[in-house]
Amino acid sequence: MSVPALDSSYLGLPLRSPLISSAGPQATTVEGVKALAGAGVGAVVMYSLFEEQIRNELAREAELLESMENQSPESLSYFPDVIPHDDAVSARYLRHLEKCVRAVDIPVIGSLNGSTLGSWTSTARQIEETGAAAVELNIYLVPGATELTAEQVETAHVDILRAVKEAVSIPVTVKLSPFFSSTGAVARRLDEAGADGLVLFNRFVQPDIDIETVEVVPGLELSSPAESRVPRTWIALLRGRVKASLAGTTGVYSGEDIAKYLLAGADVACSTSALISHGPTFAAQMLQELGLWMERKGFGSVDQVRGLLTGPEDHRSEAFQRAGYLAALEMGKQRYGSLL
Repeated sequence: MSVPALDSSYLGLPLRSPLISSAGPQATTVEGVKALAGAGVGAVVMYSLFEEQIRNELAREAELLESMENQSPESLSYFPDVIPHDDAVSARYLRHLEKCVRAVDIPVIGSLNGSTLGSWTSTARQIEETGAAAVELNIYLVPGATELTAEQVETAHVDILRAVKEAVSIPVTVKLSPFFSSTGAVARRLDEAGADGLVLFNRFVQPDIDIETVEVVPGLELSSPAESRVPRTWIALLRGRVKASLAGTTGVYSGEDIAKYLLAGADVACSTSALISHGPTFAAQMLQELGLWMERKGFGSVDQVRGLLTGPEDHRSEAFQRAGYLAALEMGKQRYGSLL
């Protein structure tokens, strides 16, 4: 049998493989991006540029304009159209992104992280100008205000997406939280608003409590393969119900993990934690494992794998989920004793 073909597609972009390096420190250097490309990843998502960083720069620019305005009534005539900040975070980010785009022959995707409309549009436009293949919107919104309704949270996501879509011509994908009151409905709204892709799911930073110092301790832990079950479940339910590409992220440590996401219906699987733990070249091992599994199972291409285990496309999906829930309880009863 011939070697299985690993080429895939995402956001309408042709990819050499279904493994994407998601936003993380592995892309902070051009050499790191080159290593990822050399290891066979289909695309690289750049580390995120944060809304707060952009907002701080705009505030400093406003202060500078105000100070210049007080110098002379004629000062407006010599205000530059854009005040250059070569050392600003956004400028450095855009320069680095452009270098990475030029350095490799795979798609490089810019990443914006924020929670309000802010300056997404102008920055997204600048990302497009670097030659980036797409923009990923990491809408990290933790609705701590008790008066904020689910409708308001969902609408904020849709408004941000629409604003960015109007500003750029390249594909735009949205990285979602798993904690919506109705994840499927939010996915449908974003899909209808023009999202080219949905990334399932974002991992919220979860602080801990140190009982000795009596302090809240910020925490950020790498994902584990067990965490991939939630995004796989939703990908299986959304496949065929939305037009947007579906990317599975969280818990991708092996070719087996990639295969599970593909079987559930994902277009691609995204990895950060494994590449942090083992280095960029670890991607080659994961893809080799995927190829060997496909060969052993008789699959000649990724398309033959994708979506084999998706959920039903009609209204019976709720019954399908309930049946799976009851089957899991029955299995648990046999293994651990009565759980009811």
